[in-house]
Amino acid sequence: MKRFFQPIQKDGSCKKPSLSPSPGTAEDQQDGKSSDKADDKKEPLKFLTWNANSFLLRVKNNWPEFTKFIQSFDPDVIAIQEVRMPASGSKGAPKNPGELKDDTSASRDEKQILMRALSTPPFGNYRVWWSLADSKYAGTALIVKKCFQPIKVHFSLDRSASKHEPDGRVILAEFESFRLLNTYAPNNGWKEEETSFQRRRKWDKRILEFVTQSVDKPLIWCGDLNVSHQEIDVSHPDFFSNAKQNGYIPPNKEDCGQPGFTLAERKRFSTILSEGKLIDAYRFLHKEKDMECGFSWSGNPIGKYRGKRMRIDYFIVSEKLKDRIVACGMHGQGIELQGFFGSDHCPVSLELSPPSTDSN
Repeated sequence: MKRFFQPIQKDGSCKKPSLSPSPGTAEDQQDGKSSDKADDKKEPLKFLTWNANSFLLRVKNNWPEFTKFIQSFDPDVIAIQEVRMPASGSKGAPKNPGELKDDTSASRDEKQILMRALSTPPFGNYRVWWSLADSKYAGTALIVKKCFQPIKVHFSLDRSASKHEPDGRVILAEFESFRLLNTYAPNNGWKEEETSFQRRRKWDKRILEFVTQSVDKPLIWCGDLNVSHQEIDVSHPDFFSNAKQNGYIPPNKEDCGQPGFTLAERKRFSTILSEGKLIDAYRFLHKEKDMECGFSWSGNPIGKYRGKRMRIDYFIVSEKLKDRIVACGMHGQGIELQGFFGSDHCPVSLELSPPSTDSN
């Protein structure tokens, strides 16, 4: 635990702005605005997304190796899904999804562990926004270098800064020349019920509405999207297509199979991409199937999902940005989850080239 008490270094890759508030203050979360003042108008070019499968557990168990990875890759923006930290607010009282819970001894200790980890190098050079569920479930975080502060941050697909999406599934950052959307999509589930197929259909409909109504500015959409678009995006297509839970077969055959790989989900995802004029950055660069490094989620090394892998974590970008895509890759490999840092998902990165001087 001593590693969480290191002093913050001052030699970060970005100069710390003056009058910088502490990460995720209540005032900042309420209006979604950034009061940090960068020294120039540059915008982020290196992005990382990761479903941490409990951010607190990763801090407790995997932080040194993850920190080393961040120091090496040096992303401008880090998008986290499945934070799994409860929102602030006492039992029975309204919750504040933008603040970590700290009204009990246990929650104060957990918050302290997290915030101390995020104050150590290189994370002291970043600022964090939270969007949290009421319990240790779902939740997202956006961690941005202080020299690349967004104009405004929203927590809902309808861009209402004061409203957080249920379960903290959305953080939308507005930059000068593009929007960055970090989402944790709900799992499709196995059955035709309110918390399964119906919930996912509603989510996909709202995402479609968002992307078609947001064409005024290029979009970078990242996160755990919980869908494998094509057969090339799973290691064992037949296994996932025929997967069942307790022998249940949905009435609509397009809903059959592994959540994330049903035909219905994949068709809706295709529609979102085509109507939103979006492209899959990884597949844009990598046309062939890569059985070693081509998947972002891997099943438990023990059991029937051993060796079964899916690509469900993405960077989706507007077609206007495709010529600026320098690299998009997954940083984990193999059945034994090398580079996953304790999660069942590995980090995925995107690098863009600077905009040309004549671009809008």
